[in-house]
Formats: sequence, structure tokens, C-alpha cells
Amino acid sequence: MAHPDDPEFFCGGTVALWARAGCEVTYVIITRGDKGSDAPDMTPERLTALRMTEQRAAAALLGVKEVVFLDYHDGELYPDMRLREDLVRQIRLHRPDTVILPDPTTYYVGDSRINHPDHRAAGEAALAAVFPIARGRLNFPSHEANGLAPHTVNHVFVAGPHESNHEVDITAVFDLKIAAILAHQSQIADPAGLAARLRERALTTTADGRAMYRELFRWMKLT
Repeated sequence: MAHPDDPEFFCGGTVALWARAGCEVTYVIITRGDKGSDAPDMTPERLTALRMTEQRAAAALLGVKEVVFLDYHDGELYPDMRLREDLVRQIRLHRPDTVILPDPTTYYVGDSRINHPDHRAAGEAALAAVFPIARGRLNFPSHEANGLAPHTVNHVFVAGPHESNHEVDITAVFDLKIAAILAHQSQIADPAGLAARLRERALTTTADGRAMYRELFRWMKLT
């Protein structure tokens, strides 16, 4: 994901469910989130440290095993070969069955929100890292020489998708998702208002009339 707090917003409920089921979940956070404040006394260095602390706390609530920070600057992501190689290195190191990434084709959400360009860049680079780069031994051959063999990811969950084909019922862990989001205190001016908006956006009704909170994905089965 592009920024600290992105995993909780995009897929925190799904992460919590997977962790409860015994899956080992690793976050890869690409940027420092070092520009996400308008406070007049805030510096990029202080904000970086604060957001890293908040992200680790949020991840711990959800049962995430490890949080990796790639240390790119906020607002400056581009899906170039440097970023792709860094993501391929993480794939070959952690060898995931499933990768969750943001939709690189989503430019706006509804009529009032523009998707952050870092989200699109992160999604594009991550898709390229998953396929074809990470699985091909002739791509970044120095990795194999350093013990990082090629790896094939079996499933991709595209979060915040322009078109979804899969929903995850997160009702049982929705309050935990909210708690993890609210751990990012530096980013939230109105916790109660944000929680109410998130509940409204995630709420749906099942065919049998049951209220359900959900997360939507584009699920791709690659093998």
C-alpha cells in the first residue's frame, strides 16, 4: 500500500479475518506518509516517525505479523523500475499466496473524492511486480544470487476497485477495523464523524434482509 493507514481503510476487515484464521499477514508500506499534515509546527521527520508508530499500532490490533516500510516520499510515487524492483524483492522474500493492492485504474470515488495518485502508482507497480516480474528468473537475476528465488503469487485482491467481483463480510470485525483506523490519530480530525461515514459506506443488506458490513475487491486467480 502507498501510505500508512491505507491498509486499514482499504482492507482492514479482511486482514483481521485472515489473521484470525491463522494467515500470516505482512504489510508493505511504500511511503513515509511524510506530507500528510497541515499542522504549522509539523515537520516531515516528526510526521514520519509518528505515522510509523501509528501504523505499527494499527497493524498489531488486526493481527498483522510484520510491517515493512520502503521509505519513499509521500506524493512522489511513480511506477518505475526502481519501485517495481523493491516490490519484487518483498514478494520474493515473503513469498505470499495472496497480494492485496490498490486499483491503479481508479481516479475518483463517487462525486466528491479524488483517488490519491500514490494509490494508483502503488497499484500499477505492484501489479507489474506480481506479474510478470516476480515469477520470472531472468527479471532482476541478482535477487536469485542473493537467495531470493522467483515466486508466483496465486491470488490478487484489488482493493478500492473500479469494478468489483468479490465481497468480504467483515461484520464480525468491523469495530476492530474502525479501531485500527482510529489508531492513525495524526490523520483524523473528527473520529466520531469518520466512524459514522465509514459505517454508512460499508453497510449493505443481504438477499435475506440481513445488515452486513463489507469490503469490495477485484479478485484475480492467477494459477
